[in-house]
Amino acid sequence: MASKRKAHIISHTHWDREWYLPYEKHHVLLVKLMDTLLHTLDTDPDFKSFYLDGQTIILEDYLQVRPENRERLEKYIKEGRIPIGPWYILQDAFLTSSEANLRNLQLGHQDASRYGIIAKVGYFPDTFGNIGQAPQILRQAGIDNAVFGRGVKPTGFNNTVADTGYESSFSELQWEGPDGSRVLGILFANWYCNGMEVPVDEQEAKIYWDKKLEEAEKYAATGELLFMNGCDHQPIQQDLSAALATARKLYPDTDFIHSNFEDYLAAVNSGLDRELSVVKGELRSQRTDGWSTLVNTASARVYLKQMNQLGQAMLEKVAEPLATIAHKLGQEYPHHLFTYAWKTLMQNHPHDSICGCSVDEVHREMVTRFDKSRHVAETIVADSTQAIAEAVDTSVFASYGEAALPFVVYNTTGWDRSGVVEIELDVERLYFREGLPLPEVNRRMNAVDISGRVLVDHNGAAVACFVQDLGLQFGYDLPDDKFRQPYMCRRVKLTFDAVNVPALGLSSYAWVRNGAGADAAPASEATAVAAAQSADSAVLENEWLHVAIGEDGSFDLTDKQSGQVYRGLGVYENTGDIGNEYMYKQPDGEQAITTQGVKAAIRLVEQSAYRTAYEIVHEWAVPASADETFEIEKQEAVYYPERKAQRVADMVPLTIKTVIALSSSSRSLDLQASFNNQAKDHRVRVLFPTDVETAVHHVDSIFEVAVRDNEPSAEWENPSNTQHQQAFVDVSGEQGGLVVANLGLNEYEVLRDGRNTIAVTLLRSVSELGDWGVFPTPEAQCLGEQSFRLSIIPHNGDGASSGAYAQAYQFQVPWTVSQTAVHAGVLAPVGGLLAWEGEGVAFSSLKVSQQSGDAVLRWFNMKQQAAELSLSDTGFGGGNADAFKQLYKSDVLERVGEAIEVSAEQGAALAVGPCEIVTVGFKL
Repeated sequence: MASKRKAHIISHTHWDREWYLPYEKHHVLLVKLMDTLLHTLDTDPDFKSFYLDGQTIILEDYLQVRPENRERLEKYIKEGRIPIGPWYILQDAFLTSSEANLRNLQLGHQDASRYGIIAKVGYFPDTFGNIGQAPQILRQAGIDNAVFGRGVKPTGFNNTVADTGYESSFSELQWEGPDGSRVLGILFANWYCNGMEVPVDEQEAKIYWDKKLEEAEKYAATGELLFMNGCDHQPIQQDLSAALATARKLYPDTDFIHSNFEDYLAAVNSGLDRELSVVKGELRSQRTDGWSTLVNTASARVYLKQMNQLGQAMLEKVAEPLATIAHKLGQEYPHHLFTYAWKTLMQNHPHDSICGCSVDEVHREMVTRFDKSRHVAETIVADSTQAIAEAVDTSVFASYGEAALPFVVYNTTGWDRSGVVEIELDVERLYFREGLPLPEVNRRMNAVDISGRVLVDHNGAAVACFVQDLGLQFGYDLPDDKFRQPYMCRRVKLTFDAVNVPALGLSSYAWVRNGAGADAAPASEATAVAAAQSADSAVLENEWLHVAIGEDGSFDLTDKQSGQVYRGLGVYENTGDIGNEYMYKQPDGEQAITTQGVKAAIRLVEQSAYRTAYEIVHEWAVPASADETFEIEKQEAVYYPERKAQRVADMVPLTIKTVIALSSSSRSLDLQASFNNQAKDHRVRVLFPTDVETAVHHVDSIFEVAVRDNEPSAEWENPSNTQHQQAFVDVSGEQGGLVVANLGLNEYEVLRDGRNTIAVTLLRSVSELGDWGVFPTPEAQCLGEQSFRLSIIPHNGDGASSGAYAQAYQFQVPWTVSQTAVHAGVLAPVGGLLAWEGEGVAFSSLKVSQQSGDAVLRWFNMKQQAAELSLSDTGFGGGNADAFKQLYKSDVLERVGEAIEVSAEQGAALAVGPCEIVTVGFKL
């Protein structure tokens, strides 16, 4: 006897925390929804469960207003009627960093565990594309499934298993990550609202269920049919029990179950009796027409992406490593502050928030959250560097006398690092507590002699630096045991090239009086940056790179190691944009305008022993806006691909100032561009032709250097093929390669122009939200001052092994510096926490696990070939001599796992699989 088909009805609401309404208006609606949910659970025992959208922040938001309902909420969570987790928020995975994706999972588990139950559902209902490493991340977290709505094209059962990579015969599939990890994928083939508003009336229910059952069976691989009873901000269907009773009466051949994901997934697994399609890697809707991928949210409100990049870097790449080192020295690791800072930052990570596709009020509030999170991170950094600096043995500078001003440079990246560093030093202070009249204090500080000083490293070698006298400055201390201590000081700013600062470590320097007790040793031979300028060109050159700037401001870059020349870099492109916050649309028939051939003003703005820079100024003009047709099309909600608007003939100035700089120790060319945007409805990109012959390119994504095709699929109709990036994009081949790294510029395109040009979006100015209604967003035009930073890194064709990718990752991380005094200490004046090697392996994070109290380090394999990761103890900071010997394999949830063998002579060696994410823990 054939088993009955089963209709699993899962009640839920997809809760966009902020979107077409500001946060607090959605918040009020959430409180009403949760009140109704609790009432329904109280009064209807047949209302079995309600899924809280996979994000625990809903609990925080509700209890902030309704703390008196905590016990009722806890009761239903523990009974399994309100499954919660596994995430803190439903993030946009492509626009948030690798570590931010993990912190989201960790904090979601942490919050859910307080209630005793974690819903192990890999829930991505509306992520704008899905990251390739999701299967591995989920598997490491003990989750064997992924439930998602975008990225795969369902074909419907046709007795043939789809094998094209991004198609699936069924709504059930096997999703495989680049490392080989697989999870059962459940695609919302009929979206996550296919079971909403179930009728109670028999006549209406018959029409409803005839259609819904047919649609679900078209794609389902088993008789277990999924119906999602809810949608965006959907209120509770309070009469669902009655509606299901009607359905059971009408369809005796169907078992209607008010279900949950745990039961539904178990039923699917037990009911599978046929082969499923295997879909591999990133799910970016590759087999579609390309018009609805929502990819251009990567360039909507670029200022948000830039603030997010800095906020993430300050937490995961600066504050966490420094706090870990300080913890090794005995300072408390501030888990509570990190949780607060990360949660505040992640409140900006939902897909309608970080994507920049909400109303203006939403994004104004986001700016405040970015500031709040960063301020906490900066405070943790200040506390940590004070503790570390006080532990550094700076007595090597004692021979220079009391006038010596030591300071510490910190490298919180995973590789040795060189680069230009700035520090502000207080040469002398007078505290207000001394009781001197303020005019006398000021007079004495102004009279401080800052002449006759040199910068030296810990070996006493002179280091070339530029000194800027900042003059009289006010400052204050905030002691732990006293009232605030204000002072006036004489302050200077030093700029120099810090060379080979150890990974996860530090180097000490001092600004000293030359001849005070000991003369500085001669400066080590530095690689100078040559500069030359003629009427039609300007040149920058160091040991590795030669840069020639042409009359139009574009430049040719020669990689002196490989001999490869990249010509015509740095041209700016402008087009109209009659799309919206979600998608870019160039006016039909429009030709892009560029700065190619536009004469630029070029001048040398810096030349020192450590860095040389040119400023390039384009006095450019672009159309002021789209025309009147565009206003009508927006008001009438014309679907954006069908719009016919053009740009006006009126022009407005767009003066672009570009500074390209080359430092003595650098294998990369840094570029900073700025302009005052007064144009509307347009896009600005900067172009980097590579002339490298290749059909694919590499791009930094989440724990992955993804390989993507330059040509889209045959179904792709959109003229634009823009994509997401994190830190960089790389076009490379046998003759060499070019990496373009960025800070918060998440959109790029490899143009199909015969030159494989990398185009990086700097700004997209639009005027409406888009999607399902008419929502004007004038602030999305991004008028006013804009600034952008890029780094251009040529290499030998293998970005992972050559170190080019490591440079791109280091570009993301600001240097940290702190002043200290001459004193003894347990830390050597130069050193790093540990040493590691691994060709093609990238360092990701160093922090302290809240669960175990151990240090946790993470790497990932950038390549699709196996690698080896070796670790050794440096003895940095002393402490427990046997601590490093207690290494163990961990996971993305940072749980204690299998011990790793460590030898006193050789340290530890770990086999790393292709594209594997590796987490290691050890006692501090």
